[in-house]
Amino acid sequence: MSRNPKSPAAVNPSAILASIGDRSIVLVGLMGSGKSTVGRRLAARLGMRFADADDEIEQAAGMTIADIFARFGEAHFRDGERRVIARMLGGPPHVLATGGGAFINDETRELILKDSVCIWLDADVATLVERVGRRGHRPLLKDRDAGEVLRELAAVRNPIYAEAHLRVSSASTPHDQTVRAILEAVAAWKD
Repeated sequence: MSRNPKSPAAVNPSAILASIGDRSIVLVGLMGSGKSTVGRRLAARLGMRFADADDEIEQAAGMTIADIFARFGEAHFRDGERRVIARMLGGPPHVLATGGGAFINDETRELILKDSVCIWLDADVATLVERVGRRGHRPLLKDRDAGEVLRELAAVRNPIYAEAHLRVSSASTPHDQTVRAILEAVAAWKD
């Protein structure tokens, strides 16, 4: 998915913004794939606003994701997540990091594919385990082995993530390399 890294058109933010028009860039992938960290850097590089869907959900609900899961369950959370993402995609273009399960919901996926440039940040399970081990706030990992959970999630979710417009590796390399790979992939993408 990469083009010649010396090609100025491949990483020209103005050309990329012109090519995506009024669409947002939505990052999808498993927890730990770097959606928020890479998304912030990508937004800064493009001069766009960054938003994290999980932060927006917490703000709208007035409670943490973990509390929403514990109190109301995953189905309630996914419904709120879908509504928040729909609202955000209806606004000005920005870079949006979604939660790992957002794209799995049929309605949310359809909305993202219709109204954005969707990028799957793909990483191997070992990289994901190392990354999620840095923070303990993920409800799906509560009292479970991260590697086992991530292998199970990857088996189910990766075929669905593969429906994204673009797939970019989020390997154990500096995040700026992933940002550059995204810019090159978007520059080469034809809708």
